[in-house]
Amino acid sequence: MAHARRAVVIGGGIGGLTAAAALHLRGDEVTVLERAPSLEPVGAAISLAPNALRALDVIGLGDPIRDLAAWQGDGGLRTPRGHWLSRGNATAAAERFGGPLVLLHRATLVSALAGLLPPGTVRTGVPAAVADPGADGRPARVSTPDGELEADLVVAADGLRSAARRTLFPDHPGPVYSGFTTWRIVIPLPGVEFAPHETWGRGGIWGTHPLKDGRVYAYAAAVVPAGERAADERAELVRRFGDWHAPVPAVLAAARPGDVLRHDVHHIAEPLPAYHRGRVALLGDAAHAMPPTLGQGGNLAVEDAIVLAHHRDDLAAYSAARLPRTTAVARRAVRVARVNLMTGRVGTVVRDTAMTVLSKAGPALFLRSFDGIAGWRPPQRPYASEQVEHIEHDARADRDRQAGQASADTHR
Repeated sequence: MAHARRAVVIGGGIGGLTAAAALHLRGDEVTVLERAPSLEPVGAAISLAPNALRALDVIGLGDPIRDLAAWQGDGGLRTPRGHWLSRGNATAAAERFGGPLVLLHRATLVSALAGLLPPGTVRTGVPAAVADPGADGRPARVSTPDGELEADLVVAADGLRSAARRTLFPDHPGPVYSGFTTWRIVIPLPGVEFAPHETWGRGGIWGTHPLKDGRVYAYAAAVVPAGERAADERAELVRRFGDWHAPVPAVLAAARPGDVLRHDVHHIAEPLPAYHRGRVALLGDAAHAMPPTLGQGGNLAVEDAIVLAHHRDDLAAYSAARLPRTTAVARRAVRVARVNLMTGRVGTVVRDTAMTVLSKAGPALFLRSFDGIAGWRPPQRPYASEQVEHIEHDARADRDRQAGQASADTHR
């Protein structure tokens, strides 16, 4: 009887759990080591684009997540005074990219991913480090407080400050400060109606979006020195954003200081030479941390995990598949951050005017910049997303037939 491959995943976040599920479904014996005392994620909501949903389709989780999440409706981009710079078209986006953009709490996604794993797979409260990356003919070794584990494959999904990355590539400079900080809030907001939006000011951003469970996800960003903190982060948000358009004041009034999470943003400016060494593979923020300005950090981690499982026997192929794509998206996220967090008055006016003109040119032109991102497809056949696309195609065909029949009846 053949010996089952053993995989150890360092990090129980979204990327690590996706990799664990994908490897388990391919027959590996998987152990997930998470430093935190539980899998309850530190964070708020996550937006999943069609590229990540197609990746989740490969492990059978695409449709369940579509059901659990809020499908993002029409919204748009606004100024702090409430003027619409552009209006989104959710139908046009879904048709262009083969599926919807959805939003859900990170805890919901983590729970769904963990549910794909056998009991005992995830060990929490266990810090782990790569003791030996291994090589052909030699397993990798992972050290824990309880001893060492040997593995045919180690997945290092240990985040922005990845110790595994430092072990594999000790000369790499690591992440750098992106120039801004972020705040995130998830709260109930009964009786307040609003259109989903992101608002760009001078050196600051605010966004408000509904979740499926009735709560509201709000986020903000501002250009500040690294490490700056306020005694009361809610009060700091009121100071910076309290006079912006509705529903921003209502969100701030409903939030308590303990509801506000704040994190400085860092990214990996110098790409790694590879995403693997020996039998160890990096994924997610450990490999290519980026600003959240394209909403793709978690999405690319999910992609990484699915591609890694596909290339589990050839990590060089994994690096070759992921490095160009993730580097290009990360660089684009940095460029977008420079634009939407402009601090100069003249530059802000030019930016806002350009966004208005681009929006008036039509949704296709506005969405074109995401073609290379949201249109990605995994190397494995994404059965559920193809089913969604067939349903949408059939629905459009039915509408066209009905419209044609109605026109024929009118002219009889």
